[in-house]
Parts: sequence; structure tokens; C-alpha cells
Amino acid sequence: MPYVMVQIPKTSAPASPAPRSVPTSADVARLAGVSRATVSYVLNNTSAVRISEPTRRRVHEAAKELGYVPHAAARSLRAGHSRMVLMPAPDVPVGPLYSQFFNELQWALSRLEYTVVQYGGLGLKGDEAARAWAELRPVAVLAPGGGLGPQGVSVLKRSGARAVVTLGPESVEGAHALIMDHHGVGRSAGAHLLTRGYRRVGVLVPEDPGLEIFSRPRLDGVRQALTGTDATVTEVPLAYDEKAAADLATRWRSLGLDAVFAYNDEFAMLLMRALQDEGIGIPDETAVIGADDLMLGRLLRPRLSTVHIELPSGRELAEMVDRAVREPVAVPGTHEVLGAKVVHRESS
Repeated sequence: MPYVMVQIPKTSAPASPAPRSVPTSADVARLAGVSRATVSYVLNNTSAVRISEPTRRRVHEAAKELGYVPHAAARSLRAGHSRMVLMPAPDVPVGPLYSQFFNELQWALSRLEYTVVQYGGLGLKGDEAARAWAELRPVAVLAPGGGLGPQGVSVLKRSGARAVVTLGPESVEGAHALIMDHHGVGRSAGAHLLTRGYRRVGVLVPEDPGLEIFSRPRLDGVRQALTGTDATVTEVPLAYDEKAAADLATRWRSLGLDAVFAYNDEFAMLLMRALQDEGIGIPDETAVIGADDLMLGRLLRPRLSTVHIELPSGRELAEMVDRAVREPVAVPGTHEVLGAKVVHRESS
């Protein structure tokens, strides 16, 4: 079989497109017809310098056209520290009330030109978690719940954190503390039930891991409210699960309770539904009170009595963080931030 040799001409590979250069503030300044300083003032929302609205608009339009965004690292170098506030994600379910509070806080911090980063390091606890947070070199850390100790606070400060703020039931040496007195929530619920004439009071204690830092103080608060009276307190464990609630409802009458503080509104709704399915009247056989004052509680029938929890506004807390960042040598303060007030409705 004859073979024919064919010479294939060499062709060069298609040239890859040249990488586009990263736009700079100088590019924005040229396109907008302003100085680089003006670009910096506009895009960093600097309030100390007055710039006309048409100029601001030109700068923003130029930045958008070029795809330019300010360089966070460069901004940190100019400021002498990062503008990052680290908020470790809670490792326990905090519920809608606290989620709304944290969202408001993040928004308020962003208005003060901080970048809020949520850290989701599941499995890290206490000082081990603090070392992981320190690697990111935040200027401030807002640590919810317990677990962070004085050594962890020291690690964070040595890494450059100007402010460490804890949100929990007790203060930590070296940190600004926002004390959330959950004993007061339980005392308010217990006092309400006592005033309404109930004497055999149950207190739901969630079995979900991590919630004991909230639930145990609330249980103790009910006990404090009923100390010295003829009323009794019964601890009632419950997982946040429909079957667990149904199982509890089947043996509810054997507990001999005439009222229950259900830890919060979500557990109260879970228990109420199970009790009603079992034919147990509310409040005729068992009065129910929750906590957090969620809107859903007002939609239940009967409407849910609750403990309204008063949290500080996100703006107030953001301003406190900002002061701590600007005055890092100031002595850390302790602030009571949790108020409790009963809202009486039909369920009790």
C-alpha cells in the first residue's frame, strides 16, 4: 500500500488575550476629571471633606464603568489598622430575636466604615477559637456566648485587636462585657405566673447542646421568683422536636403542673401545639408563657403570653465598638444590656 507524506504547515497557537490591567484610583480620577484624593474621599465616604453632589456622582459613575473598588488592605495601611470587625457565628441556635439584633449591628458597623466578617469555625472553642480569629488580624472581635477566657482575650489583643467585646452571662477579664441577665427573664416569668395564681410551675429546659448558658439561668430565675412561697418548680427537659413534644404531652397530666415557662416562644409554640393535640386546655389546665415576644406568638390561639426582651440597638453597640477601637487604652467596661418585661395574653 503506497504511503503519501503530507507536510502540515506549522501554525502558531492563537494568542491568548492580554490580561486586563486592574483599574486604579488614578484611572478613576482621569475618567472623572478629578484628583486621586477626591476619588479616595468619595469612595471611602469621608465626611470631613465637603464634595459637591455632581462630583460624587461623576466619581461613582467612573468607578462603576471601570469596575474599580477600593483596596481594603491599602485602606488599612493608611489607617494603621484593619477595619475588620470579626463576629464569630454562634454555635447554638439563637432564634429570630437575636438574629435580627446581629443583622442590625452589622448594618450599623458598616455605616461606620467597618467591614464585618462572620467566622464560622465550627468545633473551635474558647482560647483555641481566639487563636484562629487572631490569624485574620481583626481590629475588633464581638464574641457571643461563653467560652472565651482571659488568655484568649490577651491573644487577640497581642495580634492587634483594639477591642474585644463579649456578649454573654458574665464578664471576661480584659474585654468589654455586655451582660445578658437571663436570670431576669426567668424571674419575670416566674413572678407573672405566681401573681396569676399558679403554684405548680414547670420550666422547659432545652436538651439542645449549647443552650444551657441561656436555659440554666432562666430556670434559676424562676426558682428565685418562687422562693419563700408555696409554689413548686419542676424542671422539664425537652428537645426541639415534634415527636419529643408529642411524647411529653401524652404524660403531661402525670406531672401535675398548672403552668409552664417554656424557655422561649419557639419552645412554647411547640409545646402548646402538642398539648392541644392531646386535648389539654390552655390556660384552663395549663398556663403557658414564653420569651422573646415574637410576632408568631400573637397569631396563636390562644395568644401567647411572653417575656419581652429589650436588647440594645445595633447602632448603640456599633458606636461603643467604634469608641473602643479609637481608645484602645481605655479600661474595659461592663454594661447590663438585657431588659425583661412580661406581656400578658390569653395563654396565662
